Amino acid sequence: MKANSYKLRISAALIAGLATSVAMSAIAVADDMGHGPVAAIKVNAKKAELGKRLFFDPKLSGDAAISCATCHQPDKAFTDGLALSKAYPGSKGFRNTPTLMNTATKKNWFHDARLGTNLNDVTRESITEDYMMNMDMRIMQERLKQDPVYVKMFKDAGLGEPSNGGARKAIPEYLKTLTSRNSPFDKGEMSAAAKRGYELFKGKAKCASCHTGPNFTDGKVYNRGVPENPELWADPMRHMTYVAFGLFMGIENIMNIRRDVGAHVLKHKADGSDIGTFATPTLRELKYTAPYMHNGTFKTLFEVVSFYNQGGGEDKNKDPGMKPLGLTFGEQQDLVAFLESLSGDLLNDDAHVWKGEIPSNYKAIENWVEVKN
Repeated sequence: MKANSYKLRISAALIAGLATSVAMSAIAVADDMGHGPVAAIKVNAKKAELGKRLFFDPKLSGDAAISCATCHQPDKAFTDGLALSKAYPGSKGFRNTPTLMNTATKKNWFHDARLGTNLNDVTRESITEDYMMNMDMRIMQERLKQDPVYVKMFKDAGLGEPSNGGARKAIPEYLKTLTSRNSPFDKGEMSAAAKRGYELFKGKAKCASCHTGPNFTDGKVYNRGVPENPELWADPMRHMTYVAFGLFMGIENIMNIRRDVGAHVLKHKADGSDIGTFATPTLRELKYTAPYMHNGTFKTLFEVVSFYNQGGGEDKNKDPGMKPLGLTFGEQQDLVAFLESLSGDLLNDDAHVWKGEIPSNYKAIENWVEVKN
């Protein structure tokens, strides 16, 4: 009896050791792909607080009608829930609003990856582009100087008096605070379906070939044959905005192109083989950021998975890696469960949202000629 008991203990130990080995192997695979929690970024607290107020201040737009938060709403993981974004009054957007979660960890920005330098440049473009916030930064600087709260906050943050350069430092500092946290995937609390989905993600579904790292993106551009959103041409305001953007970016024959050229604006390949390429999106916070793709053409995650399962859409320049996957209905559901497990806390608390009043009207300075600017 003792011998049998001893053998049972040995068998149990071997089984436990094997299970540990298998678990460690799974972790090793995940680490090889870089999947894991998004590391928090060290920030300057006073600069980030200033950046937060600027982010929610409509005075940063030309007619003080919209703020950064108009399109990047905390309750939607810093998206807006629309297929195609809003824009500065008098125009309409032509692409889906991307999430700003983990934006400080990205290699490039915007759906066409046209900026790959730093968040300071991204902030500048977002504020000054006429179809975004349409702000002349000289006017913005004067507006900031009129606000006594900004005068103090800029000084406390070590940025001197309110300035354009200071604002472009403070807003990126705030954006660094927008990191994903407490998702079931990161906490190791995935459902059985999500765990099955993760195995499909790494294997049969081939998602991990492009969706790598903590942010689940390789930062590269691909043509997936995503269908066009007809609203871009049906709505004159959207088409007008896109054409103006295309002319500025040097898109040849833009008036006769009935598609969003995407990252073609980067290299302008003569054969047009880069038309229709777009950056690999993050898979973080997908529960809150519908609709999906660069033009919001899919309303649900199941639609997205089904699209990839069929090998993407029709396009002569579609990436050769886009092939039918042969996933069953149940496997597609499991994959959706995994994708949903990458969504964590909404950052709609006081730490990330400026909830105080931000005045836009100030008393005129009686002796303004004598007051130093």
